[in-house]
This record gives sequence, C-alpha cells and structure tokens, in this order.
Amino acid sequence: MALRTFVRTAHAGSFSRAARDLGLSQPSISRILARLETEVGAKLLVRTTRAVALSEAGADYLARIEPLVSALEEADHAARGTGELRGLLRIALSSSFGVREVIPRLPKFLERHPALRIDLGINDQRQDLVVEGVDVALRLGSLPDSSAVARKLAEAPRVLAASPAYLERRGRPRNPEDFASHAMIIGPGPNAWTFTKNGQRISVRVEGQLTTAANEGAVAGAVAGLGITLTSFWGCRAEIERGDLIRIMEDWAMDPVEVHALFPPGRAASPAARAFIDYLAPQL
Repeated sequence: MALRTFVRTAHAGSFSRAARDLGLSQPSISRILARLETEVGAKLLVRTTRAVALSEAGADYLARIEPLVSALEEADHAARGTGELRGLLRIALSSSFGVREVIPRLPKFLERHPALRIDLGINDQRQDLVVEGVDVALRLGSLPDSSAVARKLAEAPRVLAASPAYLERRGRPRNPEDFASHAMIIGPGPNAWTFTKNGQRISVRVEGQLTTAANEGAVAGAVAGLGITLTSFWGCRAEIERGDLIRIMEDWAMDPVEVHALFPPGRAASPAARAFIDYLAPQL
C-alpha cells in the first residue's frame, strides 16, 4: 500500500489529488508516506504549500520501484482469478475523440468492472505520460519519436465535408484546384493537404477564412455553413449520419488517420489499461 501511495502521489504532485485517486483521506496519505520515508531512511518528497515534488532520492526511488508496483498489480489481478479490475485507470486523450468515440463506449466497460474507477484526462495538448501518471494515452495521427510503447488500434479515412446549404450556395469542388474559389475551414493539423487519384499525388496549401485549433470548432463551423473542412471520419461521424454535413470529393484519397494506444515507458502496462484497450480496439 505504501509503495502504491508513493507512486500515485509522485505523479499527482499533491496529497489531495493522490487521496482522491486512492480513495483515502489527505492525512492518511501524509502518514503513509511519512512512515515510508522513515523505513527507507531518506526524504523522498519535498513538501511546499502548493505541491509535492520528488527529491533527488525520491526520483531515483520512483524509477526503481515503479516496475515492482506494476508487477504487484499484475500479481494481484492474476491471484483473484476472476478478471475483476480494481483501482484507478488514468486515460489521456483529445477532447473531440474522447467525447465522440470513447465516452459513449464506457458504460459497458464499467458494467463489467464495477470496482474500477476511470480518470479521463481530456486535453488537446499532449500530456507527458510519466509526469502525469497516465496509464494509457490515445493519440490520433503520426507519433513523435518516443520511448513509450505504442499499439495501433485502428484507422479512419480523412473526410472533406460541408453543409448542404453551403454546397447549394457555392457548388461542389471537383478537385483540389477548386479550393481557391471556396471558403475553407482549417482545423487542427497542417494546412497543406495531400490527395491521390489515379496514381497522381497533389499537395495544396489551403488558406482558411476560419481557423481553429479544435476539431469541434471546425466541424461546428462547417455545419453552420461557413465552408469546407477536413477531419477524420471519427471527428464528424454524427453530423454525416444526421445529414448536417455531406462528404465531398470522395474520389480523391487522403492518408487515413491512425489512433494508437501509448503506454508509459519503463513499466508494464497495467491490467486495467490492457483490458480497456482490448475492449476498445474492435469497436473502432
């Protein structure tokens, strides 16, 4: 218990957040860690009025014991022999993908594992898996060089879409050169778009009348009739199914969007993280 408490506190950066994660009181966390420091014979944490940070000895201790804590969790899971998952599963993911594709699939997973709690770190900025104490991250698009362990889960086509009202007013583009006479909405990602048709590969730089760093903003702009946007099919599935958006230029192929599960480096994936990804992957 003390080692798990230390690992969670080190990643949480505060007693209060660790207490919430572990279902304990803040004084209990403080007492457990004080006893651990006494047993180890070294100061592992530096306490301030606002946060908790690792001492030099604490950072070294964390690196050494974290694989052991993961192994203990694995052993506990195997010993139960029921497949039951317990504790806290911390997942990092982007807002649009989380709200549209992950949260609607959580009820059945949690019904199977009622003793498990999930902390969704929804953030469009990529979190540091180790610093944030993330058990698994879901990342769309290309992966940067990383020591994290990655597993490809699925891929979806990139979609060019516009509202019926916009297309009735401005007409449909037939090829990338037609973008110059259309209102374009630039969402997350680069504004250089590459298309392939009949072996011909064309890259065009798109200037947007509306630019936004959030997929939800770009899709909402397209639904409002402000122009044409590019997103993954995951990012506009609901609007296309409702008829709020219409796919265009489907005969021009684009590289698909991949989604990967990333596990923190230096330790085995937790049983809960593996079970969640095994559950999610077939549905995507």
